[in-house]
Amino acid sequence: MEKEQLINELEELQGKLTGDMFQDMEIKDQIHNLEMKINGVKPMDTHIDCVGCGS
Repeated sequence: MEKEQLINELEELQGKLTGDMFQDMEIKDQIHNLEMKINGVKPMDTHIDCVGCGS
Protein backbone atom coordinates (compact mmCIF):
# COMPACT_ATOMS: atom_id res chain seq x y z
CA MET A 1 0.00 0.00 0.00
CA GLU A 2 1.07 3.54 -0.63
CA LYS A 3 1.79 5.73 2.35
CA GLU A 4 -0.93 8.17 1.29
CA GLN A 5 -3.48 5.35 1.10
CA LEU A 6 -2.47 4.18 4.59
CA ILE A 7 -2.85 7.70 5.96
CA ASN A 8 -6.34 8.00 4.42
CA GLU A 9 -7.36 4.69 5.99
CA LEU A 10 -5.92 5.84 9.34
CA GLU A 11 -7.94 9.07 9.22
CA GLU A 12 -11.10 7.13 8.34
CA LEU A 13 -10.60 4.83 11.34
CA GLN A 14 -9.94 7.78 13.65
CA GLY A 15 -13.30 9.20 12.60
CA LYS A 16 -15.01 5.99 13.77
CA LEU A 17 -13.78 6.27 17.37
CA THR A 18 -16.63 6.63 19.85
CA GLY A 19 -14.76 7.46 23.05
CA ASP A 20 -15.86 4.18 24.65
CA MET A 21 -12.67 2.25 25.36
CA PHE A 22 -14.28 -1.17 24.94
CA GLN A 23 -16.02 -0.35 21.67
CA ASP A 24 -12.89 1.34 20.32
CA MET A 25 -10.41 -1.44 21.17
CA GLU A 26 -10.51 -3.11 17.75
CA ILE A 27 -10.37 0.22 15.91
CA LYS A 28 -7.44 1.39 18.05
CA ASP A 29 -5.61 -1.85 17.28
CA GLN A 30 -6.11 -1.25 13.55
CA ILE A 31 -4.92 2.36 13.98
CA HIS A 32 -1.83 1.15 15.84
CA ASN A 33 -1.01 -1.34 13.08
CA LEU A 34 -1.41 1.33 10.39
CA GLU A 35 0.78 3.79 12.32
CA MET A 36 3.49 1.13 12.55
CA LYS A 37 3.30 0.53 8.78
CA ILE A 38 3.37 4.26 8.03
CA ASN A 39 6.36 4.85 10.31
CA GLY A 40 8.16 1.65 9.28
CA VAL A 41 8.26 0.44 12.87
CA LYS A 42 7.93 -3.07 14.23
CA PRO A 43 8.73 -4.60 17.61
CA MET A 44 12.39 -5.29 18.30
CA ASP A 45 13.61 -8.85 17.78
CA THR A 46 10.64 -9.83 15.63
CA HIS A 47 9.95 -10.15 11.95
CA ILE A 48 6.18 -10.16 12.42
CA ASP A 49 4.45 -6.81 12.82
CA CYS A 50 2.77 -6.22 16.17
CA VAL A 51 2.80 -9.79 17.52
CA GLY A 52 5.83 -8.97 19.67
CA CYS A 53 4.16 -6.05 21.43
CA GLY A 54 0.96 -7.94 22.23
CA SER A 55 -1.44 -5.63 20.39
